[in-house]
Amino acid sequence: MAVALRVLGVDPGLTRCGIGVVDVAADRSARLVHVGVVRTSPDLPTAERLHLIAQGLRAVVSEHRPGVVAVERVFAQQNRSTVMGTAQASGIALLVAAEHSLPTATHTPSEVKAAITGYGSAEKLQVQTMVARILRLPELPQPADAADALAIALCHAWRGGAVASDAAGPGAEALTPAQRAWRAAERSTRR
Repeated sequence: MAVALRVLGVDPGLTRCGIGVVDVAADRSARLVHVGVVRTSPDLPTAERLHLIAQGLRAVVSEHRPGVVAVERVFAQQNRSTVMGTAQASGIALLVAAEHSLPTATHTPSEVKAAITGYGSAEKLQVQTMVARILRLPELPQPADAADALAIALCHAWRGGAVASDAAGPGAEALTPAQRAWRAAERSTRR
């Protein structure tokens, strides 16, 4: 398989941070490179937990040398403490990417589900099943956080792979309408 892109996908979480690395060819065929989860204990101070997540991500980046880091975008959730932990872990993933001069992208859960299963409201088992099928794995990737990280990486590669610098800039034609809207909103907050 001629590799077009190596993507590190991150499913951010403070207790379990899913990490998946895939090689994706121009014909959209994909191969598993690495999958895992960085776990932290809720008994540790938040700063220590974030440090452990950063260490885990740095180790994966150093060993597998991805070309881009794709992170699940923190989206509206009911539980504020869960959103905070997810946002903090997401920030760590983006920081580690910046430390290694890697481009980054974020994708919403519904974008990822739609890219992998064709249905933006797919159940976790459907996503796991499709990830296993796409990567030709003998069993479903476990835990779900690891499968989600692989799905995020595949989604990014299949949705253009490149990171557009703004909503109307180069590569914008490869973005979905939702991605263009997010980029435009992000750009307006930087002014």
